[in-house]
Amino acid sequence: MARWTSANVLHLAGDQKRIWQFNIRGDGPGLAREETKLPTESLPAKLVSKDWQTLYQPKLNVAWLPADKAFLRVMQLPPADNLEETTSMIDLQMEKISPLPVTQIVWTFELLPQRPGQAQTAIVVIVARNLIEDFLGKLEGENFLTDRLEVPFLDQLLATKIDADGVWIYPGLGAAPDNCVVAWWYGGVLQNVSLLHLPLEERGQFLRDQIAQMAWAGELEGWITATPRRFLIADGETADTWLPLLQEGTDQRVEVVAPLPAAELAKLTARRATREKAPSGLVPPEFAARYRQQFVDRIWMRSLFGVAVLYLLGVFIYLAFVQYKEYEIGKIEQQARELSPDYTNALRLRDQVRVMQDQLNLQFAALESYKAIATEIPEGIQVDGINFSRGRSLTLFGTAPADAATKINEFSEKLHALNTDGLPLFKPGPPPSWTRRGADATWNLALELTKGEGE
Repeated sequence: MARWTSANVLHLAGDQKRIWQFNIRGDGPGLAREETKLPTESLPAKLVSKDWQTLYQPKLNVAWLPADKAFLRVMQLPPADNLEETTSMIDLQMEKISPLPVTQIVWTFELLPQRPGQAQTAIVVIVARNLIEDFLGKLEGENFLTDRLEVPFLDQLLATKIDADGVWIYPGLGAAPDNCVVAWWYGGVLQNVSLLHLPLEERGQFLRDQIAQMAWAGELEGWITATPRRFLIADGETADTWLPLLQEGTDQRVEVVAPLPAAELAKLTARRATREKAPSGLVPPEFAARYRQQFVDRIWMRSLFGVAVLYLLGVFIYLAFVQYKEYEIGKIEQQARELSPDYTNALRLRDQVRVMQDQLNLQFAALESYKAIATEIPEGIQVDGINFSRGRSLTLFGTAPADAATKINEFSEKLHALNTDGLPLFKPGPPPSWTRRGADATWNLALELTKGEGE
């Protein structure tokens, strides 16, 4: 069973609509909100409707069914071990006590406090199914999907302090002010409950006759053992109207007991409806199933709507982000267009600087090469020519005595071993070539500078 966190109690009167909201706590319901509306005003939607929060904070909607719509019966039942057993015992006797066919009624019951060793007393509430369906339709028109229908008279009856045997009259119940409920208590046990509809004429006589007939029936059944005292449960104005009806023709004093205020009755109704072990209510199962399905469908629809809103919000944020990025890209492209001439000039200057640097490097490399050749050439070796090609390749050719091959090789090794600024002047290369022509020989040496173009 759901652990209720709140309960709404609705009372539809002729000239107003009253609703109380209670927070369900361990020490009982606590009044959180009370509102009164005109018949043409709508109930507070946030107060009575159920949304996704109801999934983890269950809310119970309770409506008061007027007592004049119900048939009340009192049953004395043997003690039972659980509520299901009591329900079965009442169900077996329903055809006997119901004024209508069981297929045309909806019923529930309320157990009175049981004394040890005695039978349990149950007040059975029987209502015609068509009246229940009409009343639920009226509540649906108020957008109030009811979980339970309760008769507030039961709370007034249970709250009445019974300290004597007698008859207790509860006037003005239901839509008509001439209705009353008559309850008979003897030996601390509720013996009988009847709903009376007083006629417009001779109401007092009719009321006194009905009470007398109930008293005779009680004497025949054996539960009336003494003259009943009379109690009127009514406030000042109602008591002034009903006292003469009960007092006329008898010397017995009618004792007046103040009823509970409507807010207190609503609190008792909320307590009784939200207890752990409560009998099934007057709402037909098919209505309860339909309300539950509507609640589930509403949660699904709101969830889908929320997902759609989030999706659209995400699309909007994405499009806004794309627009912002396009704006940023446009700014960058504009800056690039503005900087393009400067960039082109910079590239041109860079290339010019590189060419001039290459030329400078070649000049220094050539000078260093000439210096190295002049410094390292052996005696007797003659250089006939030096040829530069592609800015890096250096070719030496000349003549030498036929027996000077060793000097030419040493000259090549010295040139390859020379360093400038910590780097070799020439890259490693092939040894010099040698051609003998009689007493002399011609030689050829190919060198490649490590400095020059691209530095």
